[in-house]
Amino acid sequence: MFSARRLFGTNGIRGVVNKELTPELAVKIGCATGTFFQCGELIVGHDARTSSPMLARAVVAGLNATGCNVLFAGMTPTPALQYAVKNRKVDGAVIITASHNPPEYNGIKVVWSDGIEISRDQEIEIENIFFGNAIRYVEWNKIGEVQTLTGGIDEYIEAIKEHVDVAKIAKKHYHVVVDAANSVAALAVPKLLRNLGCKVSTINANVDGTFPSRPPEPRPENLTELARTVRAVNADVGVAFDGDADRAIFVDETGEIHWGDKTFALVEKYFLIKNPGERIVSPISSSTLVKDVADAYGGEIVWTKVGSVTVSHTMKKLNVKLGGEENGGIFYGPHQAVRDGGMATALILDIMADTNKSLSSLLGELPSYFIEKGKVECPNELKEKVLEKIIEQTRGLNTSTVDGVKIWFDDKSSILVRPSGTEPLYRLYAEAKTKEKAEALIQEFSLKLKRIIDSVKG
Repeated sequence: MFSARRLFGTNGIRGVVNKELTPELAVKIGCATGTFFQCGELIVGHDARTSSPMLARAVVAGLNATGCNVLFAGMTPTPALQYAVKNRKVDGAVIITASHNPPEYNGIKVVWSDGIEISRDQEIEIENIFFGNAIRYVEWNKIGEVQTLTGGIDEYIEAIKEHVDVAKIAKKHYHVVVDAANSVAALAVPKLLRNLGCKVSTINANVDGTFPSRPPEPRPENLTELARTVRAVNADVGVAFDGDADRAIFVDETGEIHWGDKTFALVEKYFLIKNPGERIVSPISSSTLVKDVADAYGGEIVWTKVGSVTVSHTMKKLNVKLGGEENGGIFYGPHQAVRDGGMATALILDIMADTNKSLSSLLGELPSYFIEKGKVECPNELKEKVLEKIIEQTRGLNTSTVDGVKIWFDDKSSILVRPSGTEPLYRLYAEAKTKEKAEALIQEFSLKLKRIIDSVKG
C-alpha cells in the first residue's frame, strides 16, 4: 500500500491495522513527522478504535525520539483536537483516526499550527524524510517529554457557543437525538447540546472501537435506527456522526434522513442572508443545490477537487468563511476552517431558533434534486487516458474539469464523472429534478465510460 514514496492519501495515511499500518510503521512516521516539526510541541490524540491507543503510543515514541514534546489528549473528537492546536498555540498535532472506515482500519493525520491538516507540499516533505532516511534523532538528553492535555473538550464546547445565540436556542428546549456511532462524538456532543439548553437522548453512545451498532460512515442506509428513534420520542431533530465526529448527518422531526448537501445548503442560505457577497467553497461533487442557493442569495461558489483538505486549504488561501461537502462536512471559518460535526449541529439549531421553524420546514423551502450514484471499473494506469477522452467528447458542453468532468445541462440536471483516488474505478454522481432522469444519466454515462475504457485498452 505504501509504495513509490507515497504515504499520504486523500485524507491522511490509512491502512488495515497490523497488515498495512503496523506499530513499527507508526513509529517511523512519528520520527519523520517529528523531524519535519524540528523539536516542536505537538498534541497527540485519537478516536475510539481498538488499535488507536497502540498506534498513538507508537507515534509519540517517534516524536519524542526526534526531540518533540507531546501534549497527549487521549480519546478526543478530531475537531476538538484541531481547535486545541490553535487554542494552546502549539506547533501542530498528530491525530490517530480512520474516520468513517471499518474498524479494522486506522489512520494518521498531521495537523499544522492553524489546526488545518498539512498541505500536500508539507506531506511530500514528510514522505521525503521517511523514504529518504533523513530522520534526525536527538541526543539521549534531549529526548522529548510527554504531558497530559486536560480540558480540551470543554474549551472546544465553549468556543462553539461563541458563534451561536445560546439564549435563543435554550428558550426552545429542543429535544435532540444523538447517534454517536459508538465513538468520540459521545464525549462532546451531548454535553454541548445540554450547554445549549437542549434535552438530549442518545443511541450508540457507548464507546466501543468495534462499532457494534452501525458502520462509522453516517450514510442514510445506516441511520434507520436514528430515524425511528426521532419519531418514537417525538424529538425535534436527530444527528449522526462518523468515527471521529467531524461530519454530521441530520434527521428532521418527521424521521426523514437528509444527505449533507441539503443541510449545508441550509447553513449556506442563512449565512449569505447575513453575509451577502461572500464566497462559498465546495467540492465539485456537491449538488447544484449549493449553487442555486448561492445564486439566489448573492454568493459565489468556488468549486474544488474532492477532499476535505482541499476545501480547508482553499478557504485558507482565499480567506473564505464557509465551506461544505455532500457527505455532511461543514467548515465554519469563524470557528475553524475544518469539518466540525459539533459546530454544524449548533449552526442548524441556531437557524431553527432564529426562524422559529422546524427542520423539515426549513429544508422544504430549498430547491429539490434527486441524486444517483454509480461506478465503473477502470485500471489505474488507464485513468488519465480515459479522462482525456471524456474531456474531448464533452467539449462544447457546459463543463468543469476541476476534478474529473462535471457537465451541467439546461434542464438543471448534471453529472460528474471522476476517477477514484483510492480504487481502480471511475465514480459517477448524477442529479436531476426527477429520479428517472438522474438514473438515466448514470446509465448513459456508464455506457459511454465503458466504451471509452474498451477503446483505450485497444
